[in-house]
Amino acid sequence: MTTRKAAQDDFWPGDAPQQRRRSRSGMPLIAIAVAAVVVVAAVVVGVVLMGGDDKDAAGPAKVLPTVYTPQAPNADTAGLARRTADPRPLTEGEVFTAATKSVTYRNYAFTLAGSHVSADCKAVTWGERLQADLDKHGCNQIVRGAYVSRDKAHVGQFFAVNLADQAGAEQISRDLNPQAQAGFVVPLEAPGVKDFGRGYSAAYGQIYGHYLVVAWVQRAGGTEPARGLSELIDISLAVEKPGDFVWGRMQLLPDRRTN
Repeated sequence: MTTRKAAQDDFWPGDAPQQRRRSRSGMPLIAIAVAAVVVVAAVVVGVVLMGGDDKDAAGPAKVLPTVYTPQAPNADTAGLARRTADPRPLTEGEVFTAATKSVTYRNYAFTLAGSHVSADCKAVTWGERLQADLDKHGCNQIVRGAYVSRDKAHVGQFFAVNLADQAGAEQISRDLNPQAQAGFVVPLEAPGVKDFGRGYSAAYGQIYGHYLVVAWVQRAGGTEPARGLSELIDISLAVEKPGDFVWGRMQLLPDRRTN
């Protein structure tokens, strides 16, 4: 069972493409005679809107996608709205099955380069507000996976956040909007995945009951995609495939087992 649709229907609200173009065009251009203070401002905007390399001595890079596009909660997973109905922790083997160690969509093919499950949500995120909301809404796991395309031209990050209920998943999805400046999940380091999040990238979120699933993708090196946004949408449809674990969880709900 799958909920995937055509690329435009799956990810874009009616005005999202225009919003993303404004984010890109809103950055100041540096002319020959621009004052130094404007140059500094341009650098700051570039870090916020296009990802950055903001490392402190004791922590990971604090990078954001250029744009985060959420989807409304999936109505077909309403049975997972509360973790009390689905208390068993996620495992790497459940999320990254044999079928999702290699994923494809159209002409794009990816291989899983690394995976990790953390029971400490603060350890794999950054941002005080995001971390406070993760704690408030009962985050007890973040599952991450890093993907590399077979031609090494694209890279992707998959992550699933396990929260107490759907309201928590909705709040964390709002926090992940780069404009909120609340924080983000730290990309998983893996062979072939270097400096992920620097440059141009796009993340797409889907709420399945008490889970928030995100596919975050970019061209290797962060260059702007040649085919524009449709290229990143297609890539994300491959990288999001581990999110199918939710359908297995649906089948294990008590009311499903008794039918």
